[in-house]
Amino acid sequence: MCLELALEGERLCKAGDCRAGVAFFQAAIQAGTDDLRTLSAIYSQLGNAYFYLGDYSKAMQYHKHDLTLARTMNDKLGEAKASGNLGNTLKVMGKFTEAIQCCKRHLEISRSLGDRLSEGRALYNLGNVYHAQGKQLGRVGQNDPGHFPQEVRDCLMQAVVYYKENLELMRSLGDRQAMGRACGNLGNTCYLLGDFNQAIKYHTERLRIAQEVGDRAAERRANSNLGNSHIFLGAFENAAEHYKQTLALAEELGDAAVEAQACYSLGNTYTLLREYRIAEEYHARHLTAARKLQDRVGEGRACWSLGNAHAALGNHEKALYYAKEHYNISKELGDVLGMATAQMNIGDLCKVLGLPVEAAPSPPQETDQTPQTPFIALRVRRQSMEQLSLIQITPDAKKKEEKSDMVRGESEESDNPTEMFELLARCQSDRMDEQRATLDKENRPRPKVQRSASNGKENNGQEATNEMLTLISTLQSERIDSQRAELRPVSKTKPRRPFPGLLSHGSIKEPKSDDFLDMIEKIQGTRLEDQRTELPAKKPKEKKKTLPDDDFFAQIMRAQAGRMEDQRASIPLKEKKDQNKPTNSKK
Repeated sequence: MCLELALEGERLCKAGDCRAGVAFFQAAIQAGTDDLRTLSAIYSQLGNAYFYLGDYSKAMQYHKHDLTLARTMNDKLGEAKASGNLGNTLKVMGKFTEAIQCCKRHLEISRSLGDRLSEGRALYNLGNVYHAQGKQLGRVGQNDPGHFPQEVRDCLMQAVVYYKENLELMRSLGDRQAMGRACGNLGNTCYLLGDFNQAIKYHTERLRIAQEVGDRAAERRANSNLGNSHIFLGAFENAAEHYKQTLALAEELGDAAVEAQACYSLGNTYTLLREYRIAEEYHARHLTAARKLQDRVGEGRACWSLGNAHAALGNHEKALYYAKEHYNISKELGDVLGMATAQMNIGDLCKVLGLPVEAAPSPPQETDQTPQTPFIALRVRRQSMEQLSLIQITPDAKKKEEKSDMVRGESEESDNPTEMFELLARCQSDRMDEQRATLDKENRPRPKVQRSASNGKENNGQEATNEMLTLISTLQSERIDSQRAELRPVSKTKPRRPFPGLLSHGSIKEPKSDDFLDMIEKIQGTRLEDQRTELPAKKPKEKKKTLPDDDFFAQIMRAQAGRMEDQRASIPLKEKKDQNKPTNSKK
């Protein structure tokens, strides 16, 4: 019965209904089995299903059972796979130190067993962990590829080492798809390190392998990465060709978001080439796609780019229209920086068109009432992390008053602190006597120690306080016995089974704990991608964005910003009516 339920759960997971599959796996555990390998498979499948559903704590729980069961059966290969699962899950959770330990354990066992395929997976996972750690550390501040701190570079260099080992091993095994994955990751890592020539080399090999195996999605990614690398080398024509290939593949695959990103990248590339007419066409396509996908951030960026393109072409009326659209969208999103940029562009265009500058919207005021939308948080993280300043909590008008109040409060609190300690001493000393055991055999109550004032200067208020404290001490002392715990005989309970779903089995014992298992008690994992149940093509819906990654996007913005003055039209000066009016000359 347990096996039948598990098989049905596996079938449902393969069909894409992981939630129903989890229910059958749980029913299989409730039915129970004495076959350890069947139980291990159920644990593994449950961990995979929970991982796909995003419930990582549950996934870790069942993968922990899988790992412990593998050690109980002395299954080294199963232990290696479970260790790799833990590393992958910890990587997703951002716990890179523990993930590295688990992946190294996977690599160690695989090499001891001589399993080259498992060794290749362990090397690939280690490269992934270091790569992810480097990218996460690199998000702090504004750093271009090749200009990251040494800590980030060390992580990325370590990722390159493991990726290269994995590539050589997969090349010797003749696994072309695994070689393609390694080349793609090597290209991305070299790109972050600023070695764009090496990045182009690996991405080119990745593109060739993708074309050989017919992987159109991988081919599209390789072309996009090649375009980004050529941009940083200044080869804009080559970048444009690769972006065109990306656009064609995105249209073939029906990926509207990637299609919009490709149009945006092409628009920026042709702007760098000063071919503004073509750039305007691609930015218009990006705007249409962003509106269709309801991507307001991408829509605002498209309006900003279209305004710049039309201004460079001399279409100042259209440029003013898109600048106002950019301002309105930025205001809607709470993007203070975007509002300031749009307001500046509107002011310049109004001067060119001879319109009153007062018609332009006023620059945004940064007040405490600014709506704290997620977009603002994103822009603050991108633009202002290196310019943090302390926030003044109180207005300047209240500083003097609060400072005087603070000084007055400090003087009042520090007049005579010994009075408080004397009060505590009197209160506690009376209770200590009540809590001591008496040595009187007749169990007569212990007389209280009468304490008098130290120098006879206590007033009536202090005497009343002493009487109150004595009364409280008497009441509390009588409650000591009622607060003691009653000793009861230990009840004999049935020992808990070490593994849920495991029927009684006399030969199974709980495995002994060691350093690795102590670490496993805290961390859990999930199966390798190759070991997971095949997931359906349909993925959970997520909000699509029409802008490319931050690093390339920031580089394009900087490249365009430096050339804005060349794109602006000169303001015509009106001829003065009175030509004979004398001019002041500086002597």
